[in-house]
Amino acid sequence: MSGKTYIIYDIETAGLSIDSFDDARQEYLLRGASTDEAKDKKINEMALSPLTGQIVCLGIKVMQKHGEEWVEIKAGAFMVDPDFSDEDSSTVDLPSGHKMFLCSEAKLLEHFWKMLTSYPSPHLITFNGRGFDAPFVMLRSALLKVKPLMNLMQGTRWNYRDNHTDLLDELCFFNPQQSGATRRYNFDFVAKSFGVQSPKEAGVDGSKVGELYAEKKFDVISEYCLRDIKATWELYLAMKDFIPDIR
Repeated sequence: MSGKTYIIYDIETAGLSIDSFDDARQEYLLRGASTDEAKDKKINEMALSPLTGQIVCLGIKVMQKHGEEWVEIKAGAFMVDPDFSDEDSSTVDLPSGHKMFLCSEAKLLEHFWKMLTSYPSPHLITFNGRGFDAPFVMLRSALLKVKPLMNLMQGTRWNYRDNHTDLLDELCFFNPQQSGATRRYNFDFVAKSFGVQSPKEAGVDGSKVGELYAEKKFDVISEYCLRDIKATWELYLAMKDFIPDIR
């Protein structure tokens, strides 16, 4: 008999073209940038906001515990092809053996919501999901008129554990500081500290996604996102028996 369903997910984002904004918004986005270097920095940071960036890839892994064994039910990546309309889609086999589903961003979101709600009471696992992935998905859905089928940000900052484990919050004991015992470290640092292979060891990290997306290296982005998912799950397994109250 299958046990509780755990869904691990992660998104990769890229900034929208600065030219896609009207003059007033361009001035607002670049305000205070007096040099080309400063302008480039602000443009690169556009990937971090759902108002100025888009989801280009979403990786997902579905795990269930059968007896004493964890079983992978499903894993793959949704990848946005900018040339696709909401009616277009295509499936590609990745070198890792996983599937990459090419589609529009709106279609990616629709599939994600349907997948989340196809399992009874799934438990989400993320790293900084409450700080980035969840609100980004919620707001991109609103902007693209895609109706969310659940609230990824339900609960409060200190009370949401029943259906979501954000490993970064757990590491900080919900009390993040700029320094000291509850300082927030990045995923690469944390993964290595717990003996988990970092997804960045293959030479790709989030800062390179925009460039890779412009070059249409969809398979490289998808494989990186899936390595993120794999490492997030392994980090959860490494932490759950040793940090109190992790579900």
